[in-house]
Amino acid sequence: MALTLRSVPPARGAQWVLDAWRLFRRKPLALSALFAFFLLAVLFVSLVPLVGGVLQLMALPLLSLGFMIASQSALLEGPVGPAQFVEPLRTPGPRRRDLLLLCAVYALAVLGVLQLADFASDGAFEKAMAVMRQSNPAPGEVDALLADRGLVTASLIAMVLLAALSVPFWHAPALVHWGSQGVGQALFSSTLAVWRCRGAFVVYLLVWFVIVLGVGLASALFFGVLGLRALAQVASFPIMLFVSTLFYASLIFTFNDSFGQQA
Repeated sequence: MALTLRSVPPARGAQWVLDAWRLFRRKPLALSALFAFFLLAVLFVSLVPLVGGVLQLMALPLLSLGFMIASQSALLEGPVGPAQFVEPLRTPGPRRRDLLLLCAVYALAVLGVLQLADFASDGAFEKAMAVMRQSNPAPGEVDALLADRGLVTASLIAMVLLAALSVPFWHAPALVHWGSQGVGQALFSSTLAVWRCRGAFVVYLLVWFVIVLGVGLASALFFGVLGLRALAQVASFPIMLFVSTLFYASLIFTFNDSFGQQA
């Protein structure tokens, strides 16, 4: 399918989030269930010995692409379901091969970033990730990690590099699927598209920062006033599910404005 690279004004970044909210209101249960299904599938993938972590990372580009396919279907009054996550893998050989290669490149790049962060912190970064995976970490262990200056530096390195990595991979899965582009071309086209719409993406990210911060503060204040701080942890999952679903629903609008509406 022919794609045309476009530019949009900065204010369009806020409109992407608003459009995602309007789309979510059309099919709230279907879109929420779609994200919950992905979380469940990733949980099972993590149980695969040796390669579970790598497969989890490889699944993330498929998550964004599957959500874009589902969101576009919802925009056209079509169905929304888990099968849309595997729909790209049913395409002809070259596109399927390039998509799997893209997923592998993404996983290796993320692992490289995490290894670099761990090296910069002299192993503290890996220890922190292990503690985060525990259900009830010891308070002393958490305090010791937070006091480690190397961990702060490593966390900043990881945040900056992962943010930079998101630029070439932002549109890349959709460009492979809808544009039949190779891996290298898709990564370049995605980088160019994000750069041309950089003002809109800055606004877009600022809006999401305000939403996440606002939802977190409102939740803490609400349950704090009621004296139900323990219940706040229980409520955090549906809140996270809602915000994450809304975010992934917005991806199709960033793509359509950058490359044109997809059928």
